[in-house]
Amino acid sequence: MQQFLYRIQPTRPAMLTEAPTDRESAVIAEHFAYLQKLVVEGAVLMAGRTQGSGERTFGLVVFVAESEAAAADVMRNDPAVRHHVMQAELFPYLIALWSPAGPRSDNGA
Repeated sequence: MQQFLYRIQPTRPAMLTEAPTDRESAVIAEHFAYLQKLVVEGAVLMAGRTQGSGERTFGLVVFVAESEAAAADVMRNDPAVRHHVMQAELFPYLIALWSPAGPRSDNGA
């Protein structure tokens, strides 16, 4: 398995600075459920987002896939990408270091 990363950003930055529309909220809920499913399946290693709300805010998904084509499918099938709520860019990636303590999550994840 190879490691990949996709970087996502809202296609409508006001979604973060003002508020998401009902449609955007529904798609983001699907996006989160999709990533949770991929975590359970062992594909997603880490997902998160920067905590700003400006135009530079972005999210990252670090995951494993058999090939770059398979990785592109994972990214394109993300509901946020598929429904054009987020734009995404795929990168081959390699985790060089990982703390045995692991990341701390304050959101219950």
